[in-house]
Amino acid sequence: MPLDTPPSLTRMPTNLSRKVRILVVDDDVDLAVFVVELLRGRGHDVTAVHDARAAMASIEQSPPDLLVTDVCMEGVDGLQLIEWARRHDPRIGVIAVTAFGNIETAVRAVRVGAYEFVTKPFEPQTLRFAVERTLEHSALRDEVSRLRSELGERFGVAGIVGRSRALAEIIDLVRRVADSFATVLITGPSGTGKELVARALHSEGRRRARRFVAVNCAAIPDTLLESELFGYRRGAFTDARSDRQGLFQEADGGTLFLDEIGDLPMTLQAKILRVLQEREVRPLGASKAEPVDVRVVAATHHDLRKAVKEGRFREDLFYRLAVIEVGVPPLRDRPEDLRPLAEHFLRKFNERAGRGLKGFSGAALKRMEGYAWPGNVRELENAVERAVALARDEWITPEDLPVTLQQTSAPDFLSAAAEREMTLDDLTMAYVRRVLERNGGNKKRTARMLGIDRRTIQRWLGEPATDVDDGP
Repeated sequence: MPLDTPPSLTRMPTNLSRKVRILVVDDDVDLAVFVVELLRGRGHDVTAVHDARAAMASIEQSPPDLLVTDVCMEGVDGLQLIEWARRHDPRIGVIAVTAFGNIETAVRAVRVGAYEFVTKPFEPQTLRFAVERTLEHSALRDEVSRLRSELGERFGVAGIVGRSRALAEIIDLVRRVADSFATVLITGPSGTGKELVARALHSEGRRRARRFVAVNCAAIPDTLLESELFGYRRGAFTDARSDRQGLFQEADGGTLFLDEIGDLPMTLQAKILRVLQEREVRPLGASKAEPVDVRVVAATHHDLRKAVKEGRFREDLFYRLAVIEVGVPPLRDRPEDLRPLAEHFLRKFNERAGRGLKGFSGAALKRMEGYAWPGNVRELENAVERAVALARDEWITPEDLPVTLQQTSAPDFLSAAAEREMTLDDLTMAYVRRVLERNGGNKKRTARMLGIDRRTIQRWLGEPATDVDDGP
């Protein structure tokens, strides 16, 4: 073993044979060409650009697995690029390369997101081993993230996906009332996942071993809905040739989910109320009622309070249903849930289609985040399924998304803030982060533009106040 080779470098990582995408950034064209040829010789897909702005544009279009960047460059330097890239997509592995191999520069590079630090001039094997270690680290991190995600979906609340405060409150409420016998009314726009919440109430409670029966009250003609709900006896009407159980009886011991309860005709509202009060149903043509043990969960996209005032919905039934009320907000009001939901659907359709897609490009995510999603989660799911089917590359691009997203423009910042009812503190922080991103993470330049001190930005971001100069 050569004396100048650290023992940790003698082991060849097992994942080197995997072809990965590497972006090299260096304003020294000759060195960039050397690095590209060196890494292509290892079987990787390597491209090079010569300034940070070009690197940002490339990453937004199609993020690489690994970023190898020089630190000292004109304009936006390598440290600012690393910080921007790690915020843009934390999955990107980063190697910082510099001719100034001092401890302070290395610490700053690691602090902003670099995993390896290589000093110029370097031997080819030094860079190769740095690439191998970084790729191994990234692969391990991705595997841990994948397993955590799968465990969360498997052992969480009925696969509910998201990280917004609104969703966390819904999950907490579901867990608290899952074992209750009280009826639950779930409200919210179409496509927000009301049935998923209803299934969570069932699967988290003591009735999970029995049936969950769902019926869409708006999808069944009024003349048939009564017999579907309550059942009938032979001879009750012309086509009743045998006895048939209703959905209340099918759900006995379990949960009956009455979707779109706001479309229930008035004649049936009184009969539903009686079932909830008496805990018994009377099939059509039967001479007596039969007891049932059913937990009723209802859902609607209508404003039932308004319907009660207008005489279209019984007030006594409303209060009987809304013992516990759960409101599911539209997707536009919980933007924090968009990315985890999109990634959840990507895994789902990726596996179903047998594709090897890695994820969404930065440009595709920006397009999705700038869309209002009038169809909510259901529309997002359909959009991801379409993108998986049409994607030509290993990353989903804006061209793979539906036409409605391709034509969308970013919403007005203040209008979006007012729609989400953001506080002044939230609005300030959002604007500071937006300006910081436009400046490539340079806090000094951002502070100068905003007319505040750099330490104020550090305090707002929850970072320790330092005197380290982050550039002009």
